[in-house]
Amino acid sequence: RNMSSAGPEGRKKMRECDGLIDSLVYYIQGAIADHKPNDKATENCVCILHNLSYQLEIELPESYAQSIYMQRRNISSNDKTPGCFGTRSRKVKEKQQDTPLPEEKSNPRGIESLWHSTLIRIYLSLIAKSTRNYTQEASLGALQNLTAGTGPMPFAVARTVVQKANGLPSIRTMLHVSHPTVKKTAVSLLRNLSRNTSLQSDIAREVLPDLVSVLPESVLGSDIGCETTASICYTLYNLTQSNSHNARLLLSADGLPKIIAISMNDSNMFSKASRAASVLLYSLWSHTDLHSAYKK
Repeated sequence: RNMSSAGPEGRKKMRECDGLIDSLVYYIQGAIADHKPNDKATENCVCILHNLSYQLEIELPESYAQSIYMQRRNISSNDKTPGCFGTRSRKVKEKQQDTPLPEEKSNPRGIESLWHSTLIRIYLSLIAKSTRNYTQEASLGALQNLTAGTGPMPFAVARTVVQKANGLPSIRTMLHVSHPTVKKTAVSLLRNLSRNTSLQSDIAREVLPDLVSVLPESVLGSDIGCETTASICYTLYNLTQSNSHNARLLLSADGLPKIIAISMNDSNMFSKASRAASVLLYSLWSHTDLHSAYKK
């Protein structure tokens, strides 16, 4: 677990280690089958997989890159040591490129397992069944890493989470836990997922009211961090920018007064949240058919 935080060379060596990833996945599968999702070894295994999924899209060996991608994207990266947790999961680009999806292997081995639907379902199962905050956070963080890209692999993972594995109910539950970093990571994952236009209707229907309910009445005195508040606003922006129905859903969930209050806070400490709320308001106003409802 410590070594998996050692930077790109450490991640590369561990991904290439024959049988290591397969063994970690095998252990977690056994723990879930034995109804033991809360043991310490499972937590360690998930944390390792979380770290090994960090920057996976741009660190893939060329052989995988050629077989998975129509073209190799030149993405510059200033790598940072990820740690098991933290805020360093790479943010997805603003625009999702719809490229042909990779064909999934029925029996993945090694590095192939990191983005396979089997492991995605394991993460979702742990999010739903484990009560260990570190295990929940690492599972959410691994999915956040895997959806933080612009190519076909992150898009395929996002589609699996939302449509094939029905993962939104489990992620939605994490919005209401008391542990701030679990909540923050769940919001960051939803922000990544919400940038896929084909998934936005499903996401809005399932979690938009919950996102609004989590928003603080005001950033002052809130137990929701500034960065989490900003991330919620940008997720709502993604969901409502091109969808008047979703904007109306936000309105009916009484989100507008909260967003206005957040946008009006001019404190430097909360400027990030204030700016995100202002961007969201500006976008909401573009739905001219809702102007009369906004004014009411």
